[in-house]
Amino acid sequence: MCGCGVGSVAGRAARVRIVSVVVVLLAVPNVSEGRDGATLDAIGDAFATGARVLDRHQDADHHRAVYSLAGAPATLSQALLAGAREAVARIDLRSPRGLHPHVGAIDVVPLVYVSEAQRGAACAEALLTAELLGSELHLPVFLYGVLAGGRTRAEIRRGGTANLAARIADEELTPDFGPRRLHSSAGAVLVAARPPLVAFNVELAAPAHLGTAREIAESIREGGREGLPGLRAIAIELRSRERTAQVSMNVEDPVALPLAAIVEVVSRHADLAAAEIVGLAPRAALVGFPAELEIRGFDPARQIIENHLD
Repeated sequence: MCGCGVGSVAGRAARVRIVSVVVVLLAVPNVSEGRDGATLDAIGDAFATGARVLDRHQDADHHRAVYSLAGAPATLSQALLAGAREAVARIDLRSPRGLHPHVGAIDVVPLVYVSEAQRGAACAEALLTAELLGSELHLPVFLYGVLAGGRTRAEIRRGGTANLAARIADEELTPDFGPRRLHSSAGAVLVAARPPLVAFNVELAAPAHLGTAREIAESIREGGREGLPGLRAIAIELRSRERTAQVSMNVEDPVALPLAAIVEVVSRHADLAAAEIVGLAPRAALVGFPAELEIRGFDPARQIIENHLD
């Protein structure tokens, strides 16, 4: 009898577990509509054809909605295409679209990676999404962030759609995908791959003037007098709340700059009424957050990234 041990090797092989690793990416598409519930429902339903819709945040003052999606590579880009198609069909930039800077019906589409191991997959999915939005929906697509040498959203949005159209015509800017002209009603779309950021708003206690919020935003944003690293900030008048204003921010690295540190700086300038987190945030962003400041509508089960991924 052969003593080569084939039987024992076969037995060990039978016990080997094959583990498939499923990559889950996040996407945070922003649309320039924050008031029409039927439109937002239709866009959300379209996103849900290939992705999980983790959260939807809509704001009438900003006239904007932010969806948080999760999905697998290739499937997620198709879901983003489906939602974008619905947004293009239903949102017309030729009518007033609120106070938030924008250049598109589906304005920004960041693909989000929560670990460095996912970075390559997120970059590939962002490029695939950009190609689909350009070829299928005939939208001019501009990359930003690491896919565009660090170019920012603000650089592209500066001056709004009219200025962007002129810059394209003058060949100052050239879309990375899609036609070299704005869509007649849907404008353009900005696409990126990035780690999680936090969209964070702080409402000043009434009575508060827009000018006060503007002074605070100019002071605390990166490059300002009290510039906080990686902080983008603008002022918004809250017409839905009488006699008050908001400092609306994007926190590019919410681990290095937790929200508590931002609250502490803003509170030196004005009394605060409440805060707001738009979409999802990593757990670390909320370390040390002051218990006395309400985060309106915040649901940790729905809005903490790790609660979806653990």
